[in-house]
Formats: sequence, structure tokens, C-alpha cells
Amino acid sequence: MNTHEELTLARVALTWVAEPGTRSVHRLVDELGAVAALDLLLDGGAPQEQLRDTVAARSRAGDARAVAAEALGRADRLGVRVVIPGDDEWPTTVEHLRTLHLRDVRRRVDRETAPPLCFWVRGQWPLAEALDRSVAVIGARAATPYGTHIATELGYGLADRDWTVVSGGAFGIDAAAHRGALTAGGLTVAVLACGVDRSYPMGNAALFDRIADTGLLVSEWPPGAEPLRPRFLIRNRVIAAGTRGTVLVEAAARSGATQTTRRAIALHRPAMVVPGPVTSAMSVGAHELLREEPKARLVTGLAQVLEEVGRIGELAPVPRGPDRPTDLLDDEAGSIVEAMPRRGRVGVDALAARAGLPVRTVLRKLSMLEELALVVRRDDGYALVVPKNRP
Repeated sequence: MNTHEELTLARVALTWVAEPGTRSVHRLVDELGAVAALDLLLDGGAPQEQLRDTVAARSRAGDARAVAAEALGRADRLGVRVVIPGDDEWPTTVEHLRTLHLRDVRRRVDRETAPPLCFWVRGQWPLAEALDRSVAVIGARAATPYGTHIATELGYGLADRDWTVVSGGAFGIDAAAHRGALTAGGLTVAVLACGVDRSYPMGNAALFDRIADTGLLVSEWPPGAEPLRPRFLIRNRVIAAGTRGTVLVEAAARSGATQTTRRAIALHRPAMVVPGPVTSAMSVGAHELLREEPKARLVTGLAQVLEEVGRIGELAPVPRGPDRPTDLLDDEAGSIVEAMPRRGRVGVDALAARAGLPVRTVLRKLSMLEELALVVRRDDGYALVVPKNRP
């Protein structure tokens, strides 16, 4: 039986010889175990030609086990830990990626959506605990002031109510959501497409340090790994699967954030979209997703997000205008108030004719309206009471 150290080394090596999410690698691990699966691949026994070519190309660059051992040593020096399935802090929600099958698959990144083999984690919080009650807030890098404001408010509000805010650490919406959570003194997790020791983008280096101090930096790639473009799309499946729901704040016509949201929908997670101005290029992708995906829910604030993701159902209040004194009147009393002249007085007979009601009914309702201080009786009829704050 393999030791935990041997299993960890094998899983790290497997992630190096083939990019995370590769379904054929994941199936081999399920069938043979991580150590035997690595032996098979390094011996040229991959079941598919494409995978054999990938492993051969990587192997020409170095020995997989030596590369994995070096990465583990570097991580230990940096205070970074590796989490694998079976560990107490492994987030079991990512295993739901086994069932993720997307429609209209054309790209390899949309087919290779298997669960992670391991996570590299920088920060003190247990990973499973941090993700257990979490919401992803994602969106455009080139965010507008409107989008940045909304993301900051959502990040702050979620963290203030003890929800973990998860995002990708990018400029724009991601950074705003992280900062909102930090401002609230809450927990935030950045899921990266590079090593957790690399600040990408560099402009967010101070933000990453703050997140590592109080939250978590998480990646499937070892320390030092480069932020290659395809890795952002590979990373997005983890954000969708590891959280209770995903909120898309802004997204252009072609956006990785919409890809993450579609993965959340395919995983049967709540997928929420904040609408933007119809004239904004940064909301085109968000609006198209609302049009195309019946399961995507439009949300306009924190209360509606909590309603979607809460276990018990934290119902959002129904938006409505300010309360009016006449809101609770019955139809007859309301008709009388509407029939009253805005200025001057009116007699009972004339008022009954204007309201279309019997005089007896009008007299009875006028008594009630007097008690409610909505009308006042004068010598020559009745008049509306003008509120003190009305000019």
C-alpha cells in the first residue's frame, strides 16, 4: 500500500505530465491508483495517442518524479502545502466535476473537465472549510466603475454575513470582490492559474499578500508555474464546482467569466447575473447569458444572491416604492379619496356622484377617513388633509 507521501508525489507528477482536468488521466487514477497510473503513463502505456504524445513531450523536458519532488521541496520552503483527495481539507464538491458534460463541445478545454488531482494551498484556513459556505463573484477585467462598485458591495456584504468570497485574482471585478471581502474582515479565496507564489497580475501583488495572510491562495499548478492562457479556462471549472453559487457581474461578448457561469449551470449550481446598462460593452456577455440560459437568475443585490444560495432560503424583500397612507384602504374608501378634489371642498352628494357610490356608503367611509386623518370636515363639505411635508 502506498504511503501518503508517495500518493502526493504521484499526483503532483501526473499534473505535470498532463494539464489538470484531463479525463483519461483521471480515469486511470480511479482504476489503478495514482502511483500505478503514473508508472503506466511514463512507460508509454497511455490509452490515447494524444495523451501518449503529451507525456512523451513533457518527459523530454525532465523526469516527472524529480520535477514533482523539486516542486514539493520548494513548496515546503515557501510554506505552501499540497492537498489531495482523502485529506481532511479536501473539498469534496469539486468531485462533482465527474458529472460535468457541456453542450456543443468544440474545444479541448470544454471536454477535459475532470476533478483536480491535487491543490497547492497558501494560507492558514483549511481548504474544505473555506469553500463549504462560499460564493464566486466573477466578471470582466476591464470593469466599469459601475461593475467595480457592485462587485465590491457584493464582496463586502457576503463576507459580512460569513460567506467566503471566491474569485480569480484578476484585475477588475475579481479584485473588487476580494477587496470588498477583506474590507469586511471576512474570508476570501483566490483560485489562480499559476503557482501560488507568483503574483499575476503583478499589479495585484499586495492584494495577493493580504489574501494569503487572512484567506487562501489556491492553484492546481506547482509553485513557479506560469500563467499560460489556457490555464485560466482550465481553472474556471474549479471556481464553478468549489462554490455554492456563482455571480457574474460584468462580462464582454467573449469572456472567461461567462464560461465559468455556464459550468456552474451545468453543475446545477445557482448561476446569477447582475444586469448592466444595455449600452455597455462590458455587459453584453452577461445579457446574452441571461437570454440563452433559462436557469441563469437575474439578481440586483446581496439579498437576492443570499436567497439563491442560502440553505434555508434567505428570502429577499420584494422591491417596492415608499408606503402611502392609502395603501391599506379598501376599494370604496380608496375611490372616495381619489374622487376628492386636490384643492377646495366638496359636498357629500357631489362626492358620491364623482366616486360612483351610494351616499350612505360615502358617509360611512368619510367617518373612517376622518379618523385616519386623510380628510377633514368643513362647514361646507369635506377636504383632503395636506401632509405637512407637501408644499
